[in-house]
Amino acid sequence: MNKRGLFALALGTFALGITEYLTMGILGMLAADMDVSISGAGAFISAYAGGVCVGAPALLFARKMALKKLMLLLAAVIMVGNLLAAVAPGFWTFCAARFISGLPHGAYFGVGAIVARKLASPSKAASAVAIMIGGMTVATLVGVPAGTLISNVASWRLAYVVVGLSAAATFMAIRYWVPAVPGLEDMGFKGQFRFMRTLPPWLIFGGVLLGQIGIYSWYSFIDPQLTLVAGFSRDSMSWLMVLAGFGMFAGNLVAGRLGDRFKPAAVAASVQASAIPVLVLFFYLGHYKLAAVLLMVLGTAALFGSGSPLQSDIVGYARGGEMLGAACIQIAYNAGNAIAAWFGGKVINYTDSYMAPAVVGLPLVAVGALMLMYLYYHYERRNGVPQAR
Repeated sequence: MNKRGLFALALGTFALGITEYLTMGILGMLAADMDVSISGAGAFISAYAGGVCVGAPALLFARKMALKKLMLLLAAVIMVGNLLAAVAPGFWTFCAARFISGLPHGAYFGVGAIVARKLASPSKAASAVAIMIGGMTVATLVGVPAGTLISNVASWRLAYVVVGLSAAATFMAIRYWVPAVPGLEDMGFKGQFRFMRTLPPWLIFGGVLLGQIGIYSWYSFIDPQLTLVAGFSRDSMSWLMVLAGFGMFAGNLVAGRLGDRFKPAAVAASVQASAIPVLVLFFYLGHYKLAAVLLMVLGTAALFGSGSPLQSDIVGYARGGEMLGAACIQIAYNAGNAIAAWFGGKVINYTDSYMAPAVVGLPLVAVGALMLMYLYYHYERRNGVPQAR
């Protein structure tokens, strides 16, 4: 396993993790500075997710590009998008910067998953992908709280400058530490879509999409839930984001290890289903500080736990269109995030309750988990996951 190469890839997901999740921790601050409501500021989350959904399919036109060069290009776009966010003068320009920042997200994870698998043996594929994704969980553990702290004591604009510098460091690390791994055979434009004729990819995409909508409707508004409902101070959000990040870190690490030992779909389905009791308890007990914190950690572990098994899984099921398949799963994750932020905002406006988003999406979480369990029972239990090229 090429540890330096995987570390370089993880630096990129570290920058992406801060880019995506910092907004949740400072949503109230951004809303006040941009003179919009908190529910209206959910557009900043949706704009990023929209960029992901637009940027990932662009891999179809970059399929002939060397994988390393493509990773360098994506790192450069991450840098530019965050620096634009740092200087955005108003609501719409900030939304535009967030959209640009999201463009490389799905593509980076998609190509990065393929590169990570090539840097490790087949038996360690899920763990290698977990290391790459681990950069994002470290971001939630360290980078997002640090960005929240910088935003509180200095300026949220400075925080986005720091993210831009992290992306610049990613560019240099990929340039010097990631080898020129073998590219993928070009199956032609139409050949990229051939894997979509089979059911397993759609079970993965559907399970991810529904699970994200259900769980992320809750997490998108974790800031007001903790400050306005549980009663934590604004200054407390820095260390609370550390704990939320710990949950993501632990969920990704444990699920990645389990994905190497057991069938990935079974692991992902179990992790996703575990969110159901957690969100129900958060709805009823989230007014109490200790309960809110403990349940937040368990909820973020469930939120991130399905990532590495399924990101590795889809590469095997998308033979001939690996880059598209690996990027499409990120479309599913972030389309879910975008819908969840919008949906959660509507629920808050309708119910006048910041706690309502914790439970309104539970039926979607359950159906998503059932789709992943169906994948396990009918495709992976006996035959395992198809090997990637």
